Amino acid sequence: MHHFDEMPPVPLTLEGASVLHQMVRVRWPAWRALDSAGRAEILEQATGMLAALEEQRSAVFGLLGHKGDLMLVHFRPSFDELVEVQQKLNKLRLWDYLEQTTSYLSVVELGLYESTAKVYGTLAEKGLAPHSAEWNVEIEDTLARQRQAMHPRLYPDIPAAKYLCFYPMDRRRGEHKNWYQVPMEDRQLMMQQHGAIGRRYAGSVKQIITGSIGFDDWEWGVDLFADDPLVFKKLIYEMRFDEVSAIYALFGAFYVGRRMERENLAKFLTV
Repeated sequence: MHHFDEMPPVPLTLEGASVLHQMVRVRWPAWRALDSAGRAEILEQATGMLAALEEQRSAVFGLLGHKGDLMLVHFRPSFDELVEVQQKLNKLRLWDYLEQTTSYLSVVELGLYESTAKVYGTLAEKGLAPHSAEWNVEIEDTLARQRQAMHPRLYPDIPAAKYLCFYPMDRRRGEHKNWYQVPMEDRQLMMQQHGAIGRRYAGSVKQIITGSIGFDDWEWGVDLFADDPLVFKKLIYEMRFDEVSAIYALFGAFYVGRRMERENLAKFLTV
């Protein structure tokens, strides 16, 4: 048995694409006040820009409910490209008639609980002290191999599903229950059981987890893509009974949107 308490408590993670979610509301009175020729011109510029953005892994969803009218989702290689996307959108004439209700910034993250336990154990057996130069070389070597193997999952295409459910979440840090004080071994086991539920839904829902510690107000963002929105309810409900969610999960606001192609966007904004 490895001495988990002597090892760093932080699991290894792999980071990939940088992700920005933008929830926007249409300023309908101002938009309606334009003449139809003015609206058509603005729409033409906007749909042209969106076509170019979609080719670089962006998508538009029509939001259900009061939290906004549209949700723009951008997957890019780094924050630099997200800055460019934001600047391009800000310069669109259509942007004068939109108002961001909220946004979310994160990076695709794969948590390596299982690999971490194995690697830390192997390094302990070799007698390497945590964070020593030799330890760091071995860790980086492991991460480099994993990065290569996981590349498609780290830089995914936006799935072509009809619906998207996005929500942010935290791990509880309360008086009585604190995820960050649970031993690595126990966290690993809980995450293993948690992942098994998600894998059962793999055929009907595509899940992309992003990390946002230090980037936004919550710790992770979750994107679920499916053609049938009822799957979101079933998957999340089942996961609530799982120990890691039942005891340690806190959830933010949920955003559900339907995929909107360029022609649908033009139709949506035609008044």
